[in-house]
Amino acid sequence: MPGCRARHRRRRHQTTIPDPRAADRPDLIGRDFAPDPAALDTRWCGDITYVPTGEGWLYLATVIDIASRRLAGWATADHLRTELVADALRTACRQRRPGHSVIFPSDRGCQYTSTEFAALSEEFGIRPSVGRTGQYWDNALAESFFATIKRELLDTTAWPSRTAAHTAIFDFIEGWYNLHRLHSSLGYLSPADYEAALAA
Repeated sequence: MPGCRARHRRRRHQTTIPDPRAADRPDLIGRDFAPDPAALDTRWCGDITYVPTGEGWLYLATVIDIASRRLAGWATADHLRTELVADALRTACRQRRPGHSVIFPSDRGCQYTSTEFAALSEEFGIRPSVGRTGQYWDNALAESFFATIKRELLDTTAWPSRTAAHTAIFDFIEGWYNLHRLHSSLGYLSPADYEAALAA
């Protein structure tokens, strides 16, 4: 019809760049992302996604508590250096202050397999865990969150600047997702309410 245009999928932007020199790390999760009331802050997971803006790409790194689905830490930047994922992990460790070691599965991207990230993990008592190359389900919880935030926020509008996108991400995570968004896997509670129920 005149004036109609086909809708095309946005071209994917690669964020996982394997480092062929990285040492092998075990898979300590084995695709087990089920919530566990007794396991808060014992298993986290993380990944990186990207947001197109009028100023160029904005990258979002996350740290999610597998037990409660809460975003324990996150960071944004205009680059894909290890500093991005390190900032997200530092935030999670400082906010949550786990008193024991935490298993942290991620993909095989060079940010997560770098010497810098390994040193930071050791400093905070984090045990890195790595799935297989190119296997979506080996980091399914992180991928599921990215699908949610893209569907409910990031893909709903054009972002004129990185600052605008960052502010919207902050409001979504800290004002909505952690506090109010219901999860069927948590018995239709939000992450905050689930954790409060466990504490009670």
